[in-house]
Amino acid sequence: MSQGPRSGLYAVSTALLAMSRHLEVRDVLKTIVASARELLDAQYAALGVPDDHGGFAQFVVDGVSDAQWKAIGPLPRQHGILAAMLHEARPERLADVRKDPRFEGWPAAHPDMSDFLGLPIRDGDEVIGALFLANKNRTKESTKDCSAPDGGCGFTEDDQELLSILAQHAAIALTNARLYERSRELTIAEERSRLAHELHDAVSQKLFSLRLTAQAAVALVDRDPARAKGELHQVAMLAAEATEELRAAVIELRPAALDEDGLVATLSTQIQVLDRAHSARVTFASHGVRALPAAQEEAVLRVAQEALHNALRHSGAGRVDVTLEKRGPGTVLRVSDDGSGFEPTAIRAAGRHLGLVSMRDRSSGVGGTLSVESAPGKGTTIEMEVPGG
Repeated sequence: MSQGPRSGLYAVSTALLAMSRHLEVRDVLKTIVASARELLDAQYAALGVPDDHGGFAQFVVDGVSDAQWKAIGPLPRQHGILAAMLHEARPERLADVRKDPRFEGWPAAHPDMSDFLGLPIRDGDEVIGALFLANKNRTKESTKDCSAPDGGCGFTEDDQELLSILAQHAAIALTNARLYERSRELTIAEERSRLAHELHDAVSQKLFSLRLTAQAAVALVDRDPARAKGELHQVAMLAAEATEELRAAVIELRPAALDEDGLVATLSTQIQVLDRAHSARVTFASHGVRALPAAQEEAVLRVAQEALHNALRHSGAGRVDVTLEKRGPGTVLRVSDDGSGFEPTAIRAAGRHLGLVSMRDRSSGVGGTLSVESAPGKGTTIEMEVPGG
């Protein structure tokens, strides 16, 4: 890998350092793509993070102008070469992608591409993305195992090895960025809790003032009706202000009160709100569960929230049932819906949706396990089991 203007150790080190500097997931994706394109001297580079629905949750390109990208249209689906990288989790190096039998064409505004190099980005056994390059700029070099009939190919074995190193570090950078964003979410939740308490104090003060003003109006209504009328106007104003601040506290800022209310009460309250807010019927039942350690309660709550979000936003479910029950030495959270479902094997091969990855991470982080049962048209059931309770 010593040949080529950008393939030296210094260039590799620069690319890896650039990836490690960023903490936002989107910035990390953009840096990975730009680094790969620069390092291997390609005209185009892209990175896609798959979702659970045959498309991409995120898709970042480099080498394509904003106007051209807008003209290309919707994000690509998981088909052709992209699907092969995600489903089979193996590198793809082609002399001419257009001649591959899996090639399915591209939109009219899409740039013309020929030589192609793509690799899956893996985090353990999970495929969390697909990184690929097209149209190497420098003179094509010969390689024996290229798929072209004449043995020529733009990207070489050394290029593939270099991109493989980059992909391994990209997985680390992307995982770290996700952890950072989760940590930031927790920090935001803590700040929201503080603000909720402050609003609660402000509303309490207004209600106290409202009570005193109403008492004054009662005392004045017989001997000074004009002053009593003024006090009643003040009551109406205070009541309106208290209502607005209370609405802000409850709807916008009130976090899950695990510390005060515990897991069962918190889940029950949140599910009641979801049942009122959505057309789907959402139910909750708890059987024999005692208090869990704080970290486990936090993890169970977050998994329940993510599973509920998926069921209510994406599955088209008419009913979602949540249960929390004691099972042997552990506690089990179960979230079941009657929605559209999906094929778990295909989703596993394509790379999990970020929500499912997050749920698995939260489960394993507190010594628990997560299972997903689903089938097209048969709904989905997610179970999380943690020790204790």
